[in-house]
Amino acid sequence: MKLLHRFFLITIAASTLVACSEQNHSQSKSPKLEPIELSYPAIYDDYLNRDIRDDIFYFVMPDRFYNGNPNNDLGSKTIKQSKGGFVINDVRGFHGGDIQGVEQKLDYLKNLGVSAIWMTPILRNKAIQSDGYGHHGYWILDFTQIDPHFGSNQDLKNLIEAAHKKGIKIFFDIITNHTADVIKYEECHNQDGSFIDENTCPFKSSLQLAEGDKYTPFVPKGDENVKVPAWLNDPKFYNNQGDSIWQGESAINGDFVGLDDLNTKDPQVISGMIDIYKNIISEFKPDGFRIDTVKHVDMIFWSQFSPAILAHAKQQGIPNFHVFGEVYSADPIELSSYTTLGKMPAVLDFGFQSAVANVFFRKKSPQEISQLFENDDFYNDHDSQADLLMNFLGNHDMGRAGFFLNDSLPNASEQEKLQRDILAHAFMYFSRGVPVIYYGDEQGFTGLGGDVGAREDMFASQVKEYNKTKLLGTEATPADDNFDPSHPIYRGLQKLAQLRMDHPTLRRGLTFNRYFQKNQPAFAISRVAKEDALEYLLAFNPSTESQTISLESTADNYQLIDGSDSFSIVNGQLEVTIPALSYTILKASTPVEMSNVLALDFLGHEKQGRTVRFDYRLSAEISHPIPLFEVTTEIKDEQGAYTLIAKDNTPPYSAIIDNDVFIRYSPTDIRVTISDWQGKSVEQTFALSTNASTEKTKISID
Repeated sequence: MKLLHRFFLITIAASTLVACSEQNHSQSKSPKLEPIELSYPAIYDDYLNRDIRDDIFYFVMPDRFYNGNPNNDLGSKTIKQSKGGFVINDVRGFHGGDIQGVEQKLDYLKNLGVSAIWMTPILRNKAIQSDGYGHHGYWILDFTQIDPHFGSNQDLKNLIEAAHKKGIKIFFDIITNHTADVIKYEECHNQDGSFIDENTCPFKSSLQLAEGDKYTPFVPKGDENVKVPAWLNDPKFYNNQGDSIWQGESAINGDFVGLDDLNTKDPQVISGMIDIYKNIISEFKPDGFRIDTVKHVDMIFWSQFSPAILAHAKQQGIPNFHVFGEVYSADPIELSSYTTLGKMPAVLDFGFQSAVANVFFRKKSPQEISQLFENDDFYNDHDSQADLLMNFLGNHDMGRAGFFLNDSLPNASEQEKLQRDILAHAFMYFSRGVPVIYYGDEQGFTGLGGDVGAREDMFASQVKEYNKTKLLGTEATPADDNFDPSHPIYRGLQKLAQLRMDHPTLRRGLTFNRYFQKNQPAFAISRVAKEDALEYLLAFNPSTESQTISLESTADNYQLIDGSDSFSIVNGQLEVTIPALSYTILKASTPVEMSNVLALDFLGHEKQGRTVRFDYRLSAEISHPIPLFEVTTEIKDEQGAYTLIAKDNTPPYSAIIDNDVFIRYSPTDIRVTISDWQGKSVEQTFALSTNASTEKTKISID
């Protein structure tokens, strides 16, 4: 990244990180390694007050994790819709894992360094539908009871209590977009709910509805009251427009693979869903929600739902309740619209997943990572920020990191794949945002790609498709029980967790792009915390050859935190040699020197999709490559009140504002303030003239 000592153009900066691996110790031939005992700072005992940025998440599908109670494998004994589906040799069947199984493996997760568990949905599902079985939990009928395949309400309370005693948070995966498939249409279904001809009901647009071309919804006999709470049984609360084709208005109003699509513009639906999840919080006291299918729900729903849920959680004594959404897109403009307009604290960062897979597995340019962090400005508004984003390498829909490795590098050695896997995890652990491990990745699972292909059992699998796959770092197979604390990836993640816990700056520090060159595979970022202003330099090398980088230093000396000690400083230039497929972490001996602000200028604005980007130029006295400033942008409305709309802590400096802000506030001025870390500031006000509409916004600035 180009660094200017006196003028910093606006954008955003960022970073990345990575790690080495141990030698492959197979389960069957090599001796077991001694367990690693992690040392936990005091904050890891206090789950209630711990900042989300301090956490390491473990995303688990309970059905595929561990069977703690075989007596519940068949589901309900009294409710036919939630009975059956236990087909342990079918990739889509229930396999027997449950809530008690998660509780029985808490020590396994705690020893891995996990401080938060996110489970796929566990509310009572429709067990069997035409396209498979509800092992995943996303076909909900009853929003008040735990699915009997997974246990009982009391089992969940027991899990949460046990986890909290170990300092581990519990997050629920929730759904507001749809319910299970119960509602049928006379035009394409028989009275028993089966299809008349094709296995689909084509989507009908709003224009078709206006012309009278509508579906006639009905509920098959016996299913009239299967949903809880009762209001969910009324078809009037659903869009009833047929199956989504994943584009246009069908993305919001269409039935998601046939599931009953709620009309999330309806005030009664909004208030009803808020009440459902308020009750969940009141009864179970979870630590947060992951929200499914966010981009298939109307934005007006999210702008009311998220604030109401967060406020209720605080009333229930959960001050750091966290909400993050699944927006299946790598586009920062689309992703960030839900943290700004939708008022969610965070989303899963699909852009991060894409960039990491490209750089660490597909050998593409690290410039993708530089750009990823420059896009962080999209998230930095008045109440959300990029370091709350949830980082991940793979999941239950797209496939595992190990699959992407095998797919991208089929001829690479086992050792290279193992090192790349741990290196990519290291980047995830030390990068801005919150790391999320996908269950089984710590045991080298690779899977088949896609959704059900990435849902192997941690206990001994009986699925022949799964059992044909090869695990990384071990001679064990999915047909074995895979909870091995000596697995090299498990141990590698333990090491990363300890480093992250020992160095708060690696969890909360600001991220600066430090070294990105077009034809250089190695790259570097820095993280700096306001508490001490000490630079942590993180250099990554995703290539199979040693790489040397040279960049301007911020201190006369650096301490090696982890990695290779091959570094030196000559005439203010820090030279670091990073071995193949590894990382190096250095800590500066003295704080980054503070700088004096001289002036702030407005450079211009640019329309980017549904947003407008304002770019600023800072004139400052600075003699090092890391400027420590915060730039805030406020708008003045017609009543003369200023409202904070954006903030930026890393160069180049900018503010990215959604078109909706101009419509809502009709601003007359922009006030930009730049402050250093010693409290000194420079303020500049610019007159703003806008002509805002839902289609486009015209802006002129004086």
